[in-house]
Amino acid sequence: MDAGSIGLALGAGMLAAVNPCGFALLPAYLSLFVLDHQQLPRQVAVVRAVRATIALTTGFAAVFLVFGLAVAPVAASVQAYLPAFTVVLGIVVAVAGLWVALGWRLPTLRVGGRRSGGGKPPTASWTSMSGFGASYAVASLGCTIAPFLAVVVASFRSGSTAEGLVLFLVYAAGMGLVVGAAAVATALARGGLITRMRSLGGALPRIGGLVLLLAGAYVAWYGVWELRVLHAGAGTDPLVSAAESIQRWLADRVQRFGAVGFAVALGGLALFAYRRPRRHTSITPPTKPFTRDPQRVEEKS
Repeated sequence: MDAGSIGLALGAGMLAAVNPCGFALLPAYLSLFVLDHQQLPRQVAVVRAVRATIALTTGFAAVFLVFGLAVAPVAASVQAYLPAFTVVLGIVVAVAGLWVALGWRLPTLRVGGRRSGGGKPPTASWTSMSGFGASYAVASLGCTIAPFLAVVVASFRSGSTAEGLVLFLVYAAGMGLVVGAAAVATALARGGLITRMRSLGGALPRIGGLVLLLAGAYVAWYGVWELRVLHAGAGTDPLVSAAESIQRWLADRVQRFGAVGFAVALGGLALFAYRRPRRHTSITPPTKPFTRDPQRVEEKS
């Protein structure tokens, strides 16, 4: 296995985070950190962001691995149903955003009769984040499955299982680098934003809900447009074209920044979170020792 194959897998994974089909789900994911109702220390916020990113990347990569190895032979028939899933996913995200924008909290999911995460925010629940990653992957399959098949699955099918596994892990790491750097930056910025926006009466969670609403609405619109293209031969859409120009700009920045840049940024953010805050020392004037007033003692006696 040469360095070129590793570089292609890493680059394909990084671009998968900002693919045209699902790139609007990235700000939706980041807004979940804004919706976190707890005021967390910087170290805890970073740990939660990294954990949520690992869960999301695991869900995302698992869907691609299953689809690439098992579903690819019948991909043409399966792909016809993907836009419908995208529409449903967009509507769910938009409804969740509207719910939060109106001032309510997102309800916790129930898994096996228990609340996932024990009533904690979605970013604290492995189930919520891995499920979000899987949904992110399904919405992105139409735009990213071809590079994944060419770079990763081709190695598995050529008989080199070890090489295919390495390339798969590199692909997942590329996606995780981009998402993780953005998540950690958002989690750290949240504390300062809350401090600045306390006078607005808790407007920050509502803004996060608005981001979810807009992202979900676009994802649903994109799915409807895909259905129109597949079944009605529709042409270009002004909204989709405008969003794709933003996506191309993001993809270009991701390529220019590169894996090294994202790794350095992620490490720098982690160091910033774990640095010790400066201790402010203040000089206080010495207090006078307590002495009894002899005149008051005589009066009492």
